[in-house]
Amino acid sequence: MASKKNHPSVQQFKEFVKEHPKIIQEVRKGNKEWQEVFEDWYLLGENDVIWNQYKEQPAEDNSQNTESKSDFMSSIVSAVKNMDMNTMNQHITNMSSTISTIQGLFDQFGVSKGSKQSNSGTGQSPFSFRKD
Repeated sequence: MASKKNHPSVQQFKEFVKEHPKIIQEVRKGNKEWQEVFEDWYLLGENDVIWNQYKEQPAEDNSQNTESKSDFMSSIVSAVKNMDMNTMNQHITNMSSTISTIQGLFDQFGVSKGSKQSNSGTGQSPFSFRKD
């Protein structure tokens, strides 16, 4: 395959798009077309104010994101350190006894997973007809 040489302005436009990755997102979303973007770039130049919104944000955002993740993790670790394990154990025991009580109520009132299936499978008719 022979490689096709592009016009120098097309090569410059490709470099420009690489520096402004949000333009690619706009085109993929269908908000703009490549022809429109190229014409704006060709007429206005690459230093125009309208291109500022498409520039990639500096690495500060990534560092802020990393800092917020580390702050979140450090707050969780400090919360775990400050927990009283006896109190946590008591809460877990209370939850367990509450769940056991609820299960007992379900058993007492006949509500269980297989209660509907077992009644229909016993062979008894749900209607009380007498044979003559």
